[in-house]
Amino acid sequence: MSAEITNHECDVLVVGAGGAGLRAAIEASRSGARTAIVTKSLLGKAHTVMAEGGAAAAMGHVNSDDNWMVHMRDTLRGGKFLNNWRMARIHAQEAPDRIHELEEWGAVFDRTKAGQMSQRDFGGHTFTRLVHVGDRTGLELIRALQDKGIHSGIDVLPELTITSLVRDGDRVVGAVGYLRGDGSFHAIRAGAVVIASGGLGKIYKTTSNSWECTGDGLALAARAGAKLLDSEFVQFHPTGMCWPPSVQGILVTEGVRGEGGILKNSEGKRFMFDYIPDLFREDTADTEQEARDWLAGKEGARRPPELLTRDVVAKAIRSEVHAGRGSPHGGAWLDVASMRTTADIERRLPAMVHQLRELGGVDITRDPFEVGPTCHYTMGGLLVDPETTATTVAGLYACGEAAAGLHGANRLGGNSLTDLLVFGRRSGAEAAEAAGSVTGTLDAGLVEAAVRDASAPLNRADGENPYALTHELQALMEENCGIVRDAEGMQAAKAGLVRMRERAQDCSAPGGPVYNPGWHQALALENQILVADAIVTSALNRRESRGAHTRTDFQDTEAKGETFHNVCRWDGQAILLEEVPHQPVPAEVAEEISLGRTGGQH
Repeated sequence: MSAEITNHECDVLVVGAGGAGLRAAIEASRSGARTAIVTKSLLGKAHTVMAEGGAAAAMGHVNSDDNWMVHMRDTLRGGKFLNNWRMARIHAQEAPDRIHELEEWGAVFDRTKAGQMSQRDFGGHTFTRLVHVGDRTGLELIRALQDKGIHSGIDVLPELTITSLVRDGDRVVGAVGYLRGDGSFHAIRAGAVVIASGGLGKIYKTTSNSWECTGDGLALAARAGAKLLDSEFVQFHPTGMCWPPSVQGILVTEGVRGEGGILKNSEGKRFMFDYIPDLFREDTADTEQEARDWLAGKEGARRPPELLTRDVVAKAIRSEVHAGRGSPHGGAWLDVASMRTTADIERRLPAMVHQLRELGGVDITRDPFEVGPTCHYTMGGLLVDPETTATTVAGLYACGEAAAGLHGANRLGGNSLTDLLVFGRRSGAEAAEAAGSVTGTLDAGLVEAAVRDASAPLNRADGENPYALTHELQALMEENCGIVRDAEGMQAAKAGLVRMRERAQDCSAPGGPVYNPGWHQALALENQILVADAIVTSALNRRESRGAHTRTDFQDTEAKGETFHNVCRWDGQAILLEEVPHQPVPAEVAEEISLGRTGGQH
């Protein structure tokens, strides 16, 4: 089919309109660049709103001992010391300023009695650190950024799906995409492109992620020559809803446990006391009474084990289920009703109370409810420079969940919101500076080829059903490369992905380009298969258990020897992998942040 192409031009093109994309676009515009945001959904409809519990920043409002050095140390420990230490330091140092900036732009945070921003506990953080707005923190962040953004002269192209990045020589100079409503194609020339498209949760069957999270930005960048880092580290949030079906997979914010919620098995036992790793035992309550003392605010009380890092809690729930002590629908019981009054729960967790009552008929103020691991976030992503967020391709930047490095092998709750603020700002500024000297053009032949490739499923009268194939992919990944893995399962996944890639080339979505969801899914599926392949290839190569990557055939946690990163690239036919040595925290920095015996030398 032939198609008319509408042309656009800007200095900086931001792909994705969540928190990272909005913050990047705001900064690019502030730097004087003509800036456009493209989103395949609507402005404000972003996975950022799922970050409900809070944003991690060492403000020191609740505990004056907190500072950026402790925050950096916590981030490195949570990431099993596989983090890019420069990113961890930048993040910890700049997070408070970004929160204050957001408040200046109109964000309204909960306050202490003294009038400072309130902060709450979250897993893996030494101090009470997360600033919050009840349990709607991500929504408030999006609201403030969206309001600031639309008053900053930013062009917004909603419901436009990017299908290809266009290069001029070795530099990205724009993109091609289509409007989801009418199927019209658009070519956008840009001096620099920022990938802020979020994650990839929809490659799994059970996920907290919305339909948008199909790994598009990662796949687009990989096809343009960018490299992917540590794709094996996919975070399964320990508390997604298990039951009823109407809310299955929906995230139950860590804030529920931060407000005192406890986990019990089918025998009524509070089982997390059995799963405290030696690394955390010194910081975590050893008895239920100590945990209750913490909840009551008694001086010197230690944190409850429900607030261990997400990988530890998720695997503990899975272990209880496999031992026959799970809840009726394959999870554990989360009980906040016996730890807090109804008034406290409704005041501090209003969105959670409302959402589960309305969608699932579950009243968390009265009864325990069933939760279990759900795919929530990827620590892997595009390999970027820690200072500039530049990818390995000129003119292409990445921030937010699409960029790897900050979180290492496991992300601490609350770090995602300040991540997108800190590095979104840096992406926008750097892209704006780089765009000023670019004179590249969009080659008409490359644009037309991108349109032909994207239109191919529309021209096939018969072929694979993209929905059926997507369901096969999700089942394959959940079964063989989910929260626990082994070589046999991952090799089966690898072989299955090779066959799926061939079958996806034959997907059919007849009926024309107008309001054709089958076409949309056929194009998303190719991206899902590519990023799934990077996950499986990297996971097979990491012969140890570390953070969110757990192998039953290599159960030694953080195996001794030189620590490395998996770096993947797409060569047009397959995912190719190389190992890159990890750069440990320098001795002087380790001393500065008092890493002590853990020193980042793992």
